[in-house]
Amino acid sequence: MKLFYSKTSPYSRKVRLVIHEKGLQKTITSVACNPFDEVPELEAANPLGKVPTLIMDDGASLYDSPVICAYLDTLTPDRLIPESGRERWNVLRWEALCDGMLDATYNIVMERRRDTQEQSAGWIAQWKSQVIRSLDHIEAGIDMLSNQATLAHLALGAALGYLDFRLQDLDWRSQCPALAAWYEDFSVRDAMQNTWPE
Repeated sequence: MKLFYSKTSPYSRKVRLVIHEKGLQKTITSVACNPFDEVPELEAANPLGKVPTLIMDDGASLYDSPVICAYLDTLTPDRLIPESGRERWNVLRWEALCDGMLDATYNIVMERRRDTQEQSAGWIAQWKSQVIRSLDHIEAGIDMLSNQATLAHLALGAALGYLDFRLQDLDWRSQCPALAAWYEDFSVRDAMQNTWPE
């Protein structure tokens, strides 16, 4: 299998975290690329030209990160997404919340790259509000995460890492001490240490 990813993409990082947690590094060739450049093989596999994109052994491709993570989770017996019951939907809901927080953060990053006079302060404020509400919600519920790592943990680790990488002025730790403590402990995992954005 071949994974197209970007070293700075938090969605790519989430997939890479799954690969590391499940010990799939030797079965997947990871190809770093810039999706803003022309990458013909990526565009042939994913008409959106987005990362992450996974090309499976039979040549079929999967995208985007929730689909890839769900597929990779089926490849080994130790599941990151429970197969059924309320816990399955809880894990997927956490992933959706973390991905939504990433979406808002990414939008802020891209908006700030526009010429100052073209930036929308209103949109930035709305996206920042989404991030802050999400962080407050997670702070209130962080104790509900299980002790055993799931996709919820990996999605949250990727999201908080991206906040540190791209939105340092948010200073999320000061408003979320329990979450900050959780992240400090979680960040020492091998998968986290081996997938830092750069």
